[in-house]
Amino acid sequence: MPASALVLGGDLGGTSTRIVIADHDGNVVGRGAAAGGNPTSHPASAAANFGQALHAALSGLDPTAVKAAVVGAAGGSALGRPDVKAQFDAAWSGVGLVVEPDFIGDLEVAFASGTAEPDGTVLIVGTGSNAGLVRDHQLVRTAGGHGWLLGDEGSGFWLGREAVRSVLLALDLGEPIGLLGEAVVRAILPDRDEQTITLREGYDVLRDDLIRTVNSRPPVLLAELARTVVTAYERNDDTARALVKRAAELLIETVSRLTTTSDKGPMVLAGSVAGETSPVGKLIRENIHRQFSGEVLTARDGVGGATWLALGALDPALATRENHTRLVS
Repeated sequence: MPASALVLGGDLGGTSTRIVIADHDGNVVGRGAAAGGNPTSHPASAAANFGQALHAALSGLDPTAVKAAVVGAAGGSALGRPDVKAQFDAAWSGVGLVVEPDFIGDLEVAFASGTAEPDGTVLIVGTGSNAGLVRDHQLVRTAGGHGWLLGDEGSGFWLGREAVRSVLLALDLGEPIGLLGEAVVRAILPDRDEQTITLREGYDVLRDDLIRTVNSRPPVLLAELARTVVTAYERNDDTARALVKRAAELLIETVSRLTTTSDKGPMVLAGSVAGETSPVGKLIRENIHRQFSGEVLTARDGVGGATWLALGALDPALATRENHTRLVS
């Protein structure tokens, strides 16, 4: 492989699309970013955003010098549709790239961003939740990741939905809705008079308004209430603390479907709900060793992990720990 060979790493998320170009020594020589590139959540604009980020990253570079490319795609299963794949192929070839890209899942990218080890476990907890078993940098099994309707236990969506359900239960019983309940009502019904939130004679109206408003919005927006739960948790609300504790239990249970205490590879935690400052993430880290004996790490820069995997695809000898540190830090 010529010394001038380049590699490309990509991370197509729901919020942003990021592309990195690196030389064979792991030095970043180009970066590009655009809006969300998740083909599931942004079907109309994902491919265009992908092309925009590619164009920016390749500015001043020879696209034919890119000899290996790994792109992590949240919602990447949509690329199995011929029409979606055709749009991404057009964006790719439209900037002059000739190498065949390797589209992989966000679990593999998250794992690679957290460790240079070839084997281990990864858990992503954000709006949804998903866990995977990695062997030789390849995803071999998954647990969870069934989507908001069928699963995603412990996720941001789960926290938001359970918060609303706790309010509805209190309203059904005619009980005070508490600190978390009041915060949930304010978030969903911001125009509601503060006094009417706590007046029990208005509970029937409040219940009906909550149900009607939540059901009129895209269900995934319930994930926005995860922050509301965390804030109430930090203020020692009993319901919020119970929800956070249960979320951590469910996530540990999800991971336990993949691991045993004999597993020695690391576990990488990714996503805002599993972060080091999140109360759910803290509880996972405190309790996971009952099920898992390996090192627990935190995912870093996903696009850096994808770029490091691209280096390994170019030449396995280039996937060094030094290059890993350089790209994901």
